[in-house]
Amino acid sequence: MPPRNMPRPAAVYGIDIGKNIFHVVGLGSDGVPVQKVRFRRDTLLQFFERAAPAIVGMESCAGSQWIARKIQALGHKVRLIPAQFVKPYVKSNKTDIIDAEAIAEAATRPTMRFAALKSEEQADLQALHRVRDQMIGTRTRLINQMRAFCLGQILGWPEALLV
Repeated sequence: MPPRNMPRPAAVYGIDIGKNIFHVVGLGSDGVPVQKVRFRRDTLLQFFERAAPAIVGMESCAGSQWIARKIQALGHKVRLIPAQFVKPYVKSNKTDIIDAEAIAEAATRPTMRFAALKSEEQADLQALHRVRDQMIGTRTRLINQMRAFCLGQILGWPEALLV
């Protein structure tokens, strides 16, 4: 019998992403779970290096983009699913392993809407745009605050109102 963390033949894997621990559920072609395991961040990719190419589903978030690119480079087909679309597939009380199974099931649905996998360049550009938007907002707040201070001085407001 193979060790618990060796990949078993599966048609689709669902990954519930955590900070340090990742739960993986493998479903066979009939939709029945064939494997339920958990990994630390450093061993997750080793598991998918050994696994035969399959569909790998995970909830779309900031951390999933990097992992998805790495798993896709190993020959798997990655599907990122927005969290609100996974929730209907959770069968009972929410646990990490049940979430992973729900993600795997959602990844097999033909009408499911998936999020796009971003390249590193796209992610970098998006980060630059977000920083720029934040800088513009900060600049606008500062200009408005200075305008209010000047207006207060012109109108002779007491200092206590300007602070």
